[in-house]
Amino acid sequence: MTVTTASPVSTALSPARLAIRRFCKHRLALIGAIVLVLLVLVAIIGPVVYPIDPNAVDVFASRKPPTGEHPLGTDSAGRDVLARLLAGGRVSLTVALAATIGAAAIGALAGAIAGYLRGAIDAVLSRIADVVLSFPTLIVLTAVVAFVGPSLQTLVIALALFEWPQAFRIVRGATLSLREQEYVLAARGLGGSSVWVLARHILPAVVAPLTVVATLLIAQAILLEATLSFLGLGVQPPTASWGNMLNEAQSLAILQSMPWLWLPPGILIAVAVLSVNFVGDGLRDAADPRRMK
Repeated sequence: MTVTTASPVSTALSPARLAIRRFCKHRLALIGAIVLVLLVLVAIIGPVVYPIDPNAVDVFASRKPPTGEHPLGTDSAGRDVLARLLAGGRVSLTVALAATIGAAAIGALAGAIAGYLRGAIDAVLSRIADVVLSFPTLIVLTAVVAFVGPSLQTLVIALALFEWPQAFRIVRGATLSLREQEYVLAARGLGGSSVWVLARHILPAVVAPLTVVATLLIAQAILLEATLSFLGLGVQPPTASWGNMLNEAQSLAILQSMPWLWLPPGILIAVAVLSVNFVGDGLRDAADPRRMK
């Protein structure tokens, strides 16, 4: 009898594939990622599929309940709620993403410099981060936006300037560990400048933890934008956002008898924040090498 011996095949997977596998095994994270993709797609192509002007005013159709003509009813100015919901999603998600990119960039750069150089620079940057974190974010943002004047640009810059310390702390801690690794010491010993070592070895290595903290920053930015817009200090009408659509919910009569004015944006804000948090949990588990394969 002839016995056929199969040649051994390596089943080792790359760290990236192992991370993807771990993420896919996290059911809530996978569901959250799918929901986020759907929200982004709806925000992008929704206005094309449903080509109703979100700013078109019809005083004769004020606060009408859902009908065939207006599937989610109309607001106090007679504007189509569904059209504003789609347009508002694009604005809210864009503001949150832009603010998060700004905060992550500031925090990553400052954290890498502080952790790598240490000494006085680390002490100064760490104290600045501690001071920013010590302020009540919502109150300070309200004061800043009220003083400068509400606008999309002001909102994005303000959110980025008060969210960066969280990314700073994560990147600084990772850099303090990485700077003592053998390959970093070798690069420095071979004459590599601090800028080159940071750009070539430190910053690429902190992408994974930075991505995790960025998801948390996106969730915070969505909530802060919604809160400021609800207070009238965020996205200004007639431009729609999920936050300023909730502005009409300040009336008890509307809360009780006109749920189509505030329930849809409220639900979408909650769904978006929960989905981002689930994705963040999945990314944290996927980036942890101690997790099971």
